[in-house]
Formats: sequence, structure tokens, C-alpha cells
Amino acid sequence: MTTTTTIEAETLKQYLADSPPTVVPLAIRPHFEALTDKEKLYAHHISLACFAGTRIVLRQLSPESEPIYDFIVALHKHSKGDYDALAKEAGLVQEELEAYLNYAAQFLGNLGNYKSFGDSKFVPRLEPRQLKALATTSKEALGFYEQFKDAIFAGDDVAKLHLGYPSAGHVSTYYPGSPTITKEEIASVSDFLESKGLLPENTRIRKTNEGFEVLIASALDNPSSEQRDLKDSEWTLDDGKKAKLVFGDYSNEMETIAHHIEQAKKYAANDNEVKMMEQYSKSFRTGSLEAFKESQRAWIMDKGPTVESDIGFIETYRDPHGIRGEWEGFVAMVNKERTKAFSKLVESAPQYIPKLPWGKEFEKDKFLSPDFTSLEVLTFAGSGIPAGINIPNYDDIRQNFGFKNVSLGNVLSAKAPNERLPFIKDDQQALYKANADKAFEVQVGLHELLGHGCGKLLQETAPGEFNFDHENPPISPVTHTPIRTWYKPGQTWGSVFGTIAASYEECRAECVAMALSCEFSILQLFGFGDGNVDINGPAGDVLYTAYLSMARAGIVALEFWDPKSRKWGQAHMQARFSILRTFLNAGVEFCELEWTEDDLSDLTIRLERDRILDLGRTAVNDYLQKLHIFKSTADYKQAKKLYDDITDVEPFYENLVRPAVLRKKVPRKVFVQANTVEKEGKVELREYEADAKGMIASYAEREYV
Repeated sequence: MTTTTTIEAETLKQYLADSPPTVVPLAIRPHFEALTDKEKLYAHHISLACFAGTRIVLRQLSPESEPIYDFIVALHKHSKGDYDALAKEAGLVQEELEAYLNYAAQFLGNLGNYKSFGDSKFVPRLEPRQLKALATTSKEALGFYEQFKDAIFAGDDVAKLHLGYPSAGHVSTYYPGSPTITKEEIASVSDFLESKGLLPENTRIRKTNEGFEVLIASALDNPSSEQRDLKDSEWTLDDGKKAKLVFGDYSNEMETIAHHIEQAKKYAANDNEVKMMEQYSKSFRTGSLEAFKESQRAWIMDKGPTVESDIGFIETYRDPHGIRGEWEGFVAMVNKERTKAFSKLVESAPQYIPKLPWGKEFEKDKFLSPDFTSLEVLTFAGSGIPAGINIPNYDDIRQNFGFKNVSLGNVLSAKAPNERLPFIKDDQQALYKANADKAFEVQVGLHELLGHGCGKLLQETAPGEFNFDHENPPISPVTHTPIRTWYKPGQTWGSVFGTIAASYEECRAECVAMALSCEFSILQLFGFGDGNVDINGPAGDVLYTAYLSMARAGIVALEFWDPKSRKWGQAHMQARFSILRTFLNAGVEFCELEWTEDDLSDLTIRLERDRILDLGRTAVNDYLQKLHIFKSTADYKQAKKLYDDITDVEPFYENLVRPAVLRKKVPRKVFVQANTVEKEGKVELREYEADAKGMIASYAEREYV
């Protein structure tokens, strides 16, 4: 690895690619084979549409990601998958070949050269000359190498090793070719478009001499004014600069996606699925996000399908401005057994939500029962695979139509053999490993269903019209005085809370899960215990493991905090750190970090099992109450202060705990996914070895990408 004068060798280590990455299979065959031929064809075409967005994800990440992808595929095709022969041809020894394959697997597992979980760059453990030696084996590969050779390594600018605002020196291709675009300019253009009613998820912004081009993802580069969400496409801003809509971003990819969506429509199981496919197709062809919202309304109405899927520009975590969506799409089969437990939780939601620490004035008038299913994933295209999903992210649809929650079963259960678990005491390892999956399933269910699903935003819905009693405003349980803030007309939760919104909401949902997992009747719904409070029984094992797991996640989270920029790179991890701090703030009688070595190399968590129900839950409830009330009442000022304070990384965590975490870092899993292939009207599943070569082969065989 090259060293530079600017980045110290010790700092550089944390940016090296995992050696090796944890490659696991996304096992699906029995669930796929249970489908009918028609269902397989439906799944197949949506799967192709999902993966056809691969280059979109790459282009949303960094300028070098797409040529690196092409390089990996070109080398695979040149060598016909015989990497030993390739190494020989390039004059590389086995260890150097492994370093290349490990990098390629991690790159494909994250669809780019920045971690999907953490947003920091990772670089090959190869010398530039070794990478060039590989490139020179193939004329095509060499052409791609020339495009990225300077950008694939660490360089000498630490800021460029993180995604973020270009004006802060970070990398973001949501603002392509615009190194000088400022945070203020992004905000001003985004706010202007919001005032016009244009949704931002499928856009990027490019700064030009005249002003700004707003790039819209669509197959058509010039949709008619009737097909567009806004009739106008050019404006002059207050400062005299122009803002212009430019259609046809990713046009080739959007065309392929729309084509396969239209093919899938032929095999839809019902009218809701037909409508979904029609609206998807319209959205992907014309760039209309109003059509996309229609697809999501139809999707919510498609209750309990055999083949579940969603596709589009969904999550906004990676846009530094927090509003532009990353391409993702998934296709999955329902796991009927696991879904039963979630259905029971949905049914009993109205009896558990009142146990949360706020009154009914801060809760939806009627809990909209979401469709909660446990899925086995066939395809998940995007930069990473989550364990659970709660979508759509449009508040108006969530409030008025509802939402869907899914837990991804085969993602949760995917295991690498003999995983080490740092920070858990030796005498707790067996108990922890035996219960971690169970605890996580409870946590994901409560987080997605009741966490994201609960709570009311107090709004002035139109001038002078309110969705609460404005004459006698509710009393805040935090201040014990009438509330003074609420959402004004046109404001949304995202527009008021801005960059902290994603992490803050994940934190609120995690706290709901921590609070309600203390209900033994909920644990019983998942098949643990008999509903009676018994902290030392099987259900108590699951509860204790859930709390221990959250505390451990809070420690591990420090990997995702960057000491140079002093910012968190991952929404969920910032949230989990704050919950660890909440546990520790409950006092040494409940939770404490323990160590004897000066370098904290033997750091472990002591968490008192028999104090979870009084000290642990009380501390979580106090924190959750503030998070919830500030969100509910649009009190951004108090919310930001609370969240900044508790997620501030103090010297002890920065200088002692974080280095201990980095030394014990366990590589994040990357998943090898199957492909589907159509032969004579029938669809077959093609699986690959769960290793780096299998990962590369699975991508290389997607000729349509």
C-alpha cells in the first residue's frame, strides 16, 4: 500500500479493504422453488429491473466507481474466472491476488468504493504497480484502469476519504462535476424546488456558469409538459442565477428498468400489482415522482403478496443534504411462519402504544396497521442490504394510507462460521450467541412496526387549520407546559429537521424497541416465554441479550465516527451510540464499561440483568420521551441540542474506546446473490459460491447491467 506524507500510516490502516471481507450466501432456493411458474416470471423481471440500476448506484457514489466496476468485470471475462492463471499472467503471487479479490468482493458488496454502512472509502491492499500489472493483461481492463488509477487509492487528502458536501472537501456525485457548489447553494436550489412542489428523490444538481441544472432520472430526455410533475422547467432565482430541469439522467438504465417492469406487469397477481407496475413504468420513463407516489399507494394496498418487491429512489442517507434518494430495489418471498408472529404484534399494537411515555395527544388518532411480513430475499440491488425496512418514506402516504414493514429473514440469519464477538464477557458469549438472532428479530419487529409506525406530527395543515386543539394546546410531558411549536403549512418532518432527521428518527425507533421489548407478553408473541415476567427465564435471556446487543452496537458504532471531520458517517450507528450513553447514564448499578489494560484491549460491557426493568427501561423512557415530543412538536432547537450533546464523542471515547474498536473490527458481511435466468418461458435460479470469485461471477453474468 502506498504511504503519503499527509495521511499518517496509522490513520490509513482504517481505510484498507477488509482482509478478507465476510462473504456470506443469501440463501433462497427452497422459497424460490415454491413459487408457481407465473410468480417466478414476475419475480424474474422485477429482479432484472432492480439490478439494471447497478450503474445508477455507482454513479451516485463517486466518479471512479463505475470504471472500477467495469475493470472488475472485464478482468473476470478476460480470465474466464481462472484467477490463478490471471495472477500468473500478471506476475502476481497468491497473496497479491487474494488482496485484489478481497477488494473486488467488498467493492461489489457495497456497489462502490465507499462503505455503504459508514460512508468512508476503502482502498486495495495492493501497490499501484500490482494493480497495473493486472490491468495490462487485458486491453479493455487497461482502458478502465486509466480512468480510475489516481482515485482508487487513498491519496493525500483525508476529507476525500468520506462522503459529504463537496464544499467541505468531501465526495458526493449527487452534485456531479460541481466541486465548488456550497451547502448554501444546495439548500437554496432545493428549497426553491420544494416551494414549486418538485420532489427531490430522483434528482442530482450540477452547478454551471449560469446557475444550476437539476438532473432528473428518466428514460426520456424530453418528456412532454403533460408527462412532467411541473409544466415549467426553467426559472430565475432571487440572486439572478438560473435553475433548469434536465431530464434523461441515467437514461439507458431507466429504459432497461422500465422495460422489465412492463414485462413483469404481464405476470402480476392482481390489480394492485398491475397498477404498481404501470405507475413505476410511468415514473421511470418520465421522471415523475408523483407517478412513483401512486405506485407506492398501490403497493401499500397489495397486502400479503406471495412475491413482495419495491423499487426506486428510496433512502436518502447518502446524500449529504439528506433528501436525494439512492437507487434500490428488492424482490422477496414471504416466510409464512415468521410472518404469523409479526401479524400478532400488529394486531396488539393498540394495547402497547399507550405504554410509551407520552399521552394520546402526541399519538396518531388511529394506529394504521401496516402489513408486516418476514421476507426471504431473492434480490436486493443497491449499496447494502438492511435487516428490516419500513417504507414508503413519504409522510403524507404514511399518515393517510399506511406503510409496510418487512423483516428480511435470510439476511438476519446469514452467518459466517465462528464469528468473534468483541466486548461481550467470556462467560456471556454462549448465552449471547444462542439468543442474538432471537433478540434481533424482536428488536427489528418493534423498531420497524411500532417505532417508525407510532407518533403524530402536530401540524397547522393549512393556514388556521390544525390537526390538534390549537385553542387548548396539549401539555408537553417534558416541560409540563402547553406546547409552543408545531409544523407550519408546507413544512414536513424532513424539511424542519434536515440533516439530523434520518439518525434522530432511527434513534427514536430503536428506543421504542428497547422500551417495549421489556413487555414479556410481546416476547411471548415471538415465541419466547409464557408472557409472565421472568427475567431469568428463556424470555429474560432474549431481553437481556437485546440490551447487551444494543450496548455492544453503541461501542462498535465508534468505527463510524470520523475524528477529522468530527461527524458520524452512519445514521443508525450514531443512534446506537446515544443509547449506549443512555444506559451508562442510568448509573453503574445498571451498566458500566470495564477493562484492566491501559489500551482497553480487554474492554467489555457489564450490564445488570436484574436492573433492566427498573433502571434500564426508565432511562430509555426518559430519553425516548424527549426525542418523541421534540419531533412531534417540530421543536428542532431542543431536539438538536439533545442529540448533539448525547452523540458528542468525548476524549475518552475518541482516544481510548475508538482505537480499541478499530483494533477488533469485524468485517461487515457482503452477500452473494443468486441470478434468475429465463429459458423457454421458464425461470431458473443460478447460485454462486459464497466467496470473492462467486461474488464477481454473479455480477459478470448480468449482461444487461
